[in-house]
Amino acid sequence: MAAKDTKAKAAPKTAGTPAANLPLFYKKPTPLDGKAHANLGLKKNFGFGFTKGINAVPVNLIEMPQICHFYPIAFSPDGHATPVAILGLRDGENLFLKGDNTWEENTYIPAYIRRYPFIFSEMPGGENLSLCVDMDDAVTEKNGDQPFFDKEGKPSLLSQNALEFCKSYHAAAQQTLEFSKALAASGLLVEREAQINVAGNRRINFSGFNIIDEKKLAELSDKDFLEWRKKGWLPFLYAHLFSGAQWQRLTALLNERLVKEAA
Repeated sequence: MAAKDTKAKAAPKTAGTPAANLPLFYKKPTPLDGKAHANLGLKKNFGFGFTKGINAVPVNLIEMPQICHFYPIAFSPDGHATPVAILGLRDGENLFLKGDNTWEENTYIPAYIRRYPFIFSEMPGGENLSLCVDMDDAVTEKNGDQPFFDKEGKPSLLSQNALEFCKSYHAAAQQTLEFSKALAASGLLVEREAQINVAGNRRINFSGFNIIDEKKLAELSDKDFLEWRKKGWLPFLYAHLFSGAQWQRLTALLNERLVKEAA
């Protein structure tokens, strides 16, 4: 019997529709305001259901050494070379999201996901960043146990921690942009398609991503190699290369799901 091909693409989208221009996952990010949101808070244990239907998510440079132990790392083919963690092998499927909206056990969760529903937004007319929250009824509630502000209208510990996390994330994202810009211009990236055999004698052709060509990396000039080493970027190049072993993990997770689907 011939293998049946299923085509899928990585979808590391960082924005929604062009009109909305919203970051991935966010529907209505709104700056937190002590008066307008005095009684509003975060729902407890709202889960990771917001990641359903996503098979790739952006990652920051500094977390790539952790990401590489759990997910394949690829780069967006749009000229920006955004590093992404591959979460699934079929379109619209996150293999790490379980039926009860929890994450696969003992697995590192990318910071982009852990940051949600908070995010920084640049305020019009200036360079100041404002802490925003996604105003989605699935994650926020009124008069709950996790308010955004205390009775005096000051940011709660939850909001303070979210602010610090978003600060760290923003700084890491800026470092990643510099790395990605250099990588996109380096000539090291090549487009790849992964052909993966799964249960039922089927084959999935997974495309729409770039990887670093090991041969080109080995041929990098001494000058360029030393420049990358000086910037401290070499470990992240190797983290990407090491992450290739995680395609096998994705295949195993998909096979487990296919067995359940066939039952």
